[in-house]
Amino acid sequence: MKQFFTAGILAWNELQNDRSMPWKQEKDPYRIWLSEIILQQTRVEQGRPYYERFISAYPSITELADAPDEEVFRLWQGLGYYARCKNMLAAARTVARDQNGRFPDTYEGISALKGVGAYTAAAIASFAYNLPHAVLDGNVYRVLARFFGIDTPTDTTAGKKLFTQLAQDVLPVQQAGTYNQAIMDFGAVVCKPQTPLCKSCRLSSQCVAFQKGLTDLVPVKSKKLRIKKRYFYYLLLGKGSLRYVRKRTGKDIWENLHEFPMIETPAPVTDAELLASPAFRALVGPGAVTIEQAFPERKQQLTHQTIHARFLRIGPEKAISPPEGFRAVSAAELELLAFPKIIVDFLKG
Repeated sequence: MKQFFTAGILAWNELQNDRSMPWKQEKDPYRIWLSEIILQQTRVEQGRPYYERFISAYPSITELADAPDEEVFRLWQGLGYYARCKNMLAAARTVARDQNGRFPDTYEGISALKGVGAYTAAAIASFAYNLPHAVLDGNVYRVLARFFGIDTPTDTTAGKKLFTQLAQDVLPVQQAGTYNQAIMDFGAVVCKPQTPLCKSCRLSSQCVAFQKGLTDLVPVKSKKLRIKKRYFYYLLLGKGSLRYVRKRTGKDIWENLHEFPMIETPAPVTDAELLASPAFRALVGPGAVTIEQAFPERKQQLTHQTIHARFLRIGPEKAISPPEGFRAVSAAELELLAFPKIIVDFLKG
């Protein structure tokens, strides 16, 4: 059964796989690493133009390592999960500083880089060097769970151990890179989460899920994702064309990105409640101010959170004190700073 599975994946890849991506067949470990970092938590269609822009701006890992943080974050803007960008820069600088710009060529060396987990290390090791390490991402979990009829939850210790071993067992060690790319493509194109192409699938004759009608039931997760709602009120404060901004710090979303003065509340509040809050007064100072313009609510969906944001123009300008920790920037400088997508979309109108 395992031999049938591996042979089937490789045959499908050779005869039917027409999924095109700019990093496929790539052997440069820097470009492979860059694509894998960009594609963490990002769909291929969204990640492709970012990959191409990064390769154009920074053709080598040393050029990326030498780039200013703000420039790199600005290029990353819109991809989300900004810790990836921060870790990417740290890893690039480690390679440039400690390894003379030469990308590691062992699984252990790759794994030691900041932001590189087991999946990413296996992908780079196999794609760049054909090292026999099996990848295990959402697509691979799904293909293995369906074909072998596994109902052990993928998000448990037992499940991770079982799937890790199975993924390694079906890996053809002499064709590790080709096979790893093939099984991920197969999961994306054929064995899709919804409406998989079971009737035309070359593996269906021995696929346990298909034969037993379990396709919609596996893979299994033991924990249901809980989405937290957060309510952000951005205050547009400034003098003339200047706006007050600061860089976000702390271990929260959007670390190192810029923002306007903001008040977060546990639930939606009215304009009157916002104006009467101590947090509002702490930001605008003691002057008599009001909401001069309120813009429609905007939403941004993150993996575990939904951000509900409102942008409020506060005035009159002469009554506003500069908020502590913020600096005034011009409209031209706003264009050069990295912001969360929800603010970028607002600024674009």
